[in-house]
Amino acid sequence: MELRQLRYFVEVAEREHISEAAEHLHVAQSAVSRQIANLEDELGTPLFERVGRNVKLTPIGKIFLEHSVTALKAIDFAAKQVEEYLDPAKGTIKIGFPTSLASYVLPTVISAFKKEFPNVLFHLRQGSYRYLIDAVKNRELNLAFLGPVPPSDDSIHTSILFSEKIHALLPANHPLANAERIFLGDLRKENFVLFPEGYILNKVVVDACKAAGFVPGITSVGEDMDALKGLVAAGIGVTLLPESSLYDSTPRFTVKMPIESPAITRTVGVIYPTNRELGPSEQVFLKFIDNFFSRLNQFL
Repeated sequence: MELRQLRYFVEVAEREHISEAAEHLHVAQSAVSRQIANLEDELGTPLFERVGRNVKLTPIGKIFLEHSVTALKAIDFAAKQVEEYLDPAKGTIKIGFPTSLASYVLPTVISAFKKEFPNVLFHLRQGSYRYLIDAVKNRELNLAFLGPVPPSDDSIHTSILFSEKIHALLPANHPLANAERIFLGDLRKENFVLFPEGYILNKVVVDACKAAGFVPGITSVGEDMDALKGLVAAGIGVTLLPESSLYDSTPRFTVKMPIESPAITRTVGVIYPTNRELGPSEQVFLKFIDNFFSRLNQFL
């Protein structure tokens, strides 16, 4: 069994079309067909069945695909570790991040790191809270920034980098816009604009409101920070956002407002897998961000 056969097999399985797989692999269709046939002969069972012009995995093919993907990821990771062992400052790091950390935290950290390690490459992937946790567990990502930081388990290590307050964002013409600070209960009759249900920041806000004695009236939703800020600026409603998402500037026609009580905070940190050792470049980056935020926290 050859590594090439496994790569061809996975490509065909994902595209369900031999000619499309061959085109993506930049090889002749006949070469892909031949290698798949050789693989099936060696295994002694068909992995695909034809459905019109397409191909579909057989039941045993689906099982073999799962293990093939795992094997290829392990081989690619091993090759990457060898490369980084020779020079950790020239590796590639796959990092996931949520929208709430995209505007300030992530650019600040990576910019500072690149000043010291300019040849390290980053592959960045934005995703939902649940997706990022799962992606680290199944090796799609090396590391992921998250807020709040989930508890550690058998699959992931967690490291808290800092904690931050959650602030209210109000339209500039709101009756409370000139206050120095507010109580969350002051917003009980307001229309809220939040992330959709299932997003972690939706849960953070809803749980905080319930702790303050009311259920927020959610009239509009947005799937990223800019959308929520825009809705508030348009006077559609109020929202609660992490302080770091408002660092650069408060959006036009809005007012950032500290919340006196209850104090709402979230942890921000990084997660990485327990089922494999981090590569040299990843270890360098993890040590860097730990030192970076340790120094930063001394001044907060």
